[in-house]
Amino acid sequence: MAKVAVITGGTRGIGEAISRNLKERGYTVAANYGGNDERARAFSDDAGIPVYKFDVSNFEDCKAGLEKIVAEHGPIGILVNNAGITRDGTLHRMKPEDWQAVIDTNLGGCFNTSRCVIDGMRERGFGRIVNVGSINGQAGQYGQVNYAAAKSGIHGFTKALAQEGAGKGVTVNAIAPGYVDTDMVRAVPPNVLEKIIARIPVGRLGRAEDIARTVAFLVADDADFITGSTLSVNGGQHMY
Repeated sequence: MAKVAVITGGTRGIGEAISRNLKERGYTVAANYGGNDERARAFSDDAGIPVYKFDVSNFEDCKAGLEKIVAEHGPIGILVNNAGITRDGTLHRMKPEDWQAVIDTNLGGCFNTSRCVIDGMRERGFGRIVNVGSINGQAGQYGQVNYAAAKSGIHGFTKALAQEGAGKGVTVNAIAPGYVDTDMVRAVPPNVLEKIIARIPVGRLGRAEDIARTVAFLVADDADFITGSTLSVNGGQHMY
């Protein structure tokens, strides 16, 4: 039986590329999404991947959503925590609700989903958890104290949970993407985007497929000696 892989935020951008890549490799993929029903339906119809709507920032919502996936597809062997939001602004202008929303979704979502699947992974002696961090969680970014804090927290979360799962066949790793050619990055003003690309040694933005291939490497059976690592996929922009 193909391993069941759940990708949060799995219907758009990097998450969509991860979902499609793992399906092509023979995994049973379930893609989570949070709000855009029309986009999710279009993705599901095109990719042939079932979609599940639940709020990763809410533990009970995650529990119900993941239980439904298990009931329909079987035990979850792979979890990719990709869902994330931005609410940018400098700290002296940031609203408390914008801080909390980013922390609850980007970092809290990792706890909520991982907590729901970790017991089963430990019992079965196999699990792969991959958390999507960010170059801005490593280097910081002006106007993103909430986002940088959440993504930096993901890197620490990954290392701690990796130690807990190592003896039970559960690996936990993180990926720190650089600037990837997604809708969010395309919204950056062209003059600013030019400056960003100029700081990337390989001379281009990342592609969603670059991240997807890295996920595929980390979730493979043969990657069982890699845990607690953060792989920087950023074209050399930040060497950490």
